[in-house]
Order: sequence, then C-alpha cells, then structure tokens
Amino acid sequence: MYIHQRKDWTKFTWDAEVVTPLLGAVRYKQGKILGAMLGLGFQLQEETVLKTLTLDVIKSSEIEGELLNPDQVRSSIARRLGIEIAGAVPTDRNVEGVVEMLLDATQRFDETLTEARLFGWHGALFPTGRSGMYKIKTAAWRDDAMQVTSGPVNRQQKVY
Repeated sequence: MYIHQRKDWTKFTWDAEVVTPLLGAVRYKQGKILGAMLGLGFQLQEETVLKTLTLDVIKSSEIEGELLNPDQVRSSIARRLGIEIAGAVPTDRNVEGVVEMLLDATQRFDETLTEARLFGWHGALFPTGRSGMYKIKTAAWRDDAMQVTSGPVNRQQKVY
C-alpha cells in the first residue's frame, strides 16, 4: 500500500520512541559503510556511487510502473557526474529527465525546495508536456480539473 492510499495520509504521524532507535541503528551502519568506503580507492568509490544512484533511479521509476533501461540510466548518471565508463550508450529524454531530477534532489538535498525547483523537476520529467499519449499541464500546481494517474498504460490508477 502506498502512503497516499491510507486514510488521513496527509496527517502523517510517528512515534519517536519507536523510530529513534531504528534511525540510530541505520545511522550506525551508515557510518560503518562510510568508514569502509574511505579505505577504498577513488575509482571503486566512484563505481559504488554510480551503481547506487543507478539503482535508485531504476527502482524509483519501477514504483510508478516505468521500466527504464539500466545501461541508459548508468550512462546518463556517469556523464552528469563526470565519471568515465566503458560502454556508455545514448539515452532518451525520459531517462535524462528522471536522472536530472534525482541528482538534483540527492546532490542538493540541503537546499530549499522552492516552487521553481519543484516545477523544474516536473518539467524535467515531462519535457514534451505529455505523459505517454496524454497531454498534461507541467510545472504548475494542480487545479480542480486535473487528474493524476499512475502506473503503466494498461493498468493506470487515478491518484487524487
């Protein structure tokens, strides 16, 4: 179940006594990984970052029913990060838009999420103003007439 499918999902709450120890354990493991990464060579660090970001893009897109070509995603990320890789392939605009948005969100996470930045992500994801066969309004707030759909064409669901 997706969070937006839960009743009262906009009133999200959590129990800090339950969440805090779990976050502490994750942070501890993250520190161990970062410490191990420091001992690796620069090229291996680059390759690890490239693999991780590639999986992030692919898996995030799969949630929406969008299957991206892993080689295209890897090539796009490598090019944007200035990482030299063998077997780079040309990428299509869908891959470029998703990669651009994800890198902005993950590399500039500490910057304010402004309306312009959010609309820039939307424009990057839908550069033609279309989602598949459907014309959509991009880089704008939803109005009452807008419907948002999610998933592949043959199994789309309306999300309000």
